[in-house]
Amino acid sequence: MKKLFLIIPILMLFVGCGEKLNNTPTKQVEMFFMNYQTLSENVINDLNNTLENDTSMNDEQKEKYKKIIKEHYKNLVYDIKDEEVNGNSAVVTVEIEVTDYSRALASINEYIKEHRDEFYDNDNLDEEKYMDYRLEQLSKAKEKVKYTLDINLTKVNDKWQMNELTSTDEDNILGIYEY
Repeated sequence: MKKLFLIIPILMLFVGCGEKLNNTPTKQVEMFFMNYQTLSENVINDLNNTLENDTSMNDEQKEKYKKIIKEHYKNLVYDIKDEEVNGNSAVVTVEIEVTDYSRALASINEYIKEHRDEFYDNDNLDEEKYMDYRLEQLSKAKEKVKYTLDINLTKVNDKWQMNELTSTDEDNILGIYEY
């Protein structure tokens, strides 16, 4: 019985500190990237909303694209390199490794330039052929690239929150950033 009384306060200490342990800039960034790797509901909803508003692909192409991106997110690798806190602001430096879609896209565009007859009819791009080819090539992309991101956070009401990502950071996460 005495052991139970000792265990309960210890458990309460861990439960009570759980939120504080997760309330660091580094933990917020780790949770952000883990959401991608585990395909959290928010990540899937964002992907679905993006595709819902996309008019460049038909439904079958959207499903292929979704499969490519989900695989990309699951394979994202990150490594926290540094955390600098200055009052209510923080910067977490993280290195990510993702599929290098920027190289694949450059190859796709080069191929299309060199093989216009396959994708153009009277100077009109066949959007469906183009997108089918693009998705096929993206699904074959295997090369990886590493990027270093500085993620900015702000402490609001004693809770660390990530600031909005820059478009460059978003492109890096998607593997489509071109230098």
